[in-house]
Amino acid sequence: MASKKKSSVAGNKTGKASRKVGKIDTDKVLRFSHPFFTATPVNKRKSVPGVGKRMNDFVATKLAKVPAPLRDPSMTLAEIIGRKGAAEIHKAGAIKFHATGDTGNDVSTWTQAVSDAMAKDYDAANPGTSPAFFLHLGDVNYYENTDQGYHAQFYEPYKKYPGKIIAIPGNHDGELFKWNNTSTGQKTTLEAFMRNFCQPKPAVPPAAGTIYREMVAQPGVYWVVNTPFADIIGLYSNIAEGQGFISAPSIGQVQKNWMVKTLKAIKNSRTKSHRKALIIAVHHPPFSNGGHEPSTAMLNDIDDACKQASIYPDALMAAHAHSYQAYTRYINGMEVPFTVTGTGGRGIQPAKKADGIRTGNLSYDSSYNGYGYQLITVTATKLTLDFFSVDEKSNRKPVHKIVVDLSTNKLV
Repeated sequence: MASKKKSSVAGNKTGKASRKVGKIDTDKVLRFSHPFFTATPVNKRKSVPGVGKRMNDFVATKLAKVPAPLRDPSMTLAEIIGRKGAAEIHKAGAIKFHATGDTGNDVSTWTQAVSDAMAKDYDAANPGTSPAFFLHLGDVNYYENTDQGYHAQFYEPYKKYPGKIIAIPGNHDGELFKWNNTSTGQKTTLEAFMRNFCQPKPAVPPAAGTIYREMVAQPGVYWVVNTPFADIIGLYSNIAEGQGFISAPSIGQVQKNWMVKTLKAIKNSRTKSHRKALIIAVHHPPFSNGGHEPSTAMLNDIDDACKQASIYPDALMAAHAHSYQAYTRYINGMEVPFTVTGTGGRGIQPAKKADGIRTGNLSYDSSYNGYGYQLITVTATKLTLDFFSVDEKSNRKPVHKIVVDLSTNKLV
């Protein structure tokens, strides 16, 4: 009798096909976990197939598409706080607003403590001199982008905050999956953020439940707000845990192109008698000394957009790193503050102590490892950024002040 034909797959007793495993080529096994842990400058490295020359090259391929704006990405102050409110601020001769980021937290009382401290800056009897709004610098929500998650991490801790809230998204706001590979509650990136911040018209979103908070109708996840004393550009720097991007081959140039167009319009609107402050807000920090690394590719994009439009910001505000850090950048004869305020309630990530020493065109001026917020004040001649620390009982204490003379573009 003829013998049965043996399976051609070694070791396969079931007869099912299995993957053959060849010998590992140890010459191709990396010494470190990624090929960019090296002292070799980027411009002298060989490109790694399918990866590139930098960690950023790989990360840039993993970004999420930026949702298109619902309408023209511009807002007036009246669209946020009403015509009467905008007129009161114009009459007062200054605009104030709050800023902090990285607030999403449903297991700690720190977000509530910071919120309650900011609420103390409001005087209902004098709305014109009270903050116009709170500019959230991203990471409103961590890992639970559902109505229940927004209620716990956003509406609940801000239930006593009297002002309107606008926001730029952080990386966690756009995520689809948690660290354990389960859903964050979103089927498409930023759908929960847009449901709460980018409504067709001002209204109380379903996630607020019985907490009455009329949310504004932002046109999208990136925008510009035109106020009597400042133009504020908000950018979305995508979902990377490390560095941020406003453009990349995987997401295109739409946001950057819009930024160039917007900056040119602001430049053209300036006259000798009417020179408003220009502030840029973005979640990932261009400079950082703790918590997260600086976003160099994003800064290059911002610089290129500013160069094309022949205008540079008077200040740039960011978060992402959970600390307060303040820098001065010396560029084009200007002294421009760059601040990191990721101190809104999520766990602190310590930053290195600031030394104030200027290296090249940058100095690291101040740092604080604790919770707090910024109060920004803009008049026709000055831009002031005050950082306040906050304790567990919502007591606030001044920590660092920056004043920019808008006529000279120098720090006072």
